[in-house]
Amino acid sequence: MPSVNNITRLLDSQKVSYQAFETPDEKLGARETAEFLNVPLEQVFKTIVVTRDRPRKPILVVIPGASIVDLKPLAAFLGEKKVHLPTEREAEQLTGLQAGGISPLALINKGFQVVLDSSVQNYSAVHVSGGQRGLNIRLPVADLIRLTKARLAPVSRAEDDRAQPESASTAD
Repeated sequence: MPSVNNITRLLDSQKVSYQAFETPDEKLGARETAEFLNVPLEQVFKTIVVTRDRPRKPILVVIPGASIVDLKPLAAFLGEKKVHLPTEREAEQLTGLQAGGISPLALINKGFQVVLDSSVQNYSAVHVSGGQRGLNIRLPVADLIRLTKARLAPVSRAEDDRAQPESASTAD
C-alpha cells in the first residue's frame, strides 16, 4: 500500500479518484519517474518554483516532464516584467518541501499561485509529485485544476529549444 500523507488524505476527503505510486526515495526527475512508472513522459508533470520581483511570494509552475519553463510568456501571463528561477536550495526554503517532492497539492492554502501549462488539457489524467520523495500521484486534470485553483497558460517549451537560457530549476 503506497504512503498515506496529507495529500492522499485531502484527495480522499474530496472524493478524488486517484492512484498513488511508490517510487524510490531519492530525488527523481520527471524523466526517471516516467521510466520507473512506465508511463509517457508527457503525462508526468513537474513543479517548478518561480519568483517575481515584487511581491516575493513564489509561483508554482506545473509543466510537462520533457519541458522547461518559458520565463518570458510566464512573466507576460502574470503581468510581471521579469520572473526568476531560484536555486534548488532556495526553492526548498520557499516551499518547505524537498526538491523531488515539491507539489502544488502539498501547498494548497499556503498562498502560492499555481500556473499549469495549458498542454495539460491534452490529457484526462496526469502524474504529479505526492508532496514527498518516493510518492507520485496520478489524478484527473479537472481535479488538479480545481484543487490548486490553477490558471492555465502556455508557459513551457521543449527542453532542447535553447532560445532562452534557464538557470537551475527545481523539478519533481
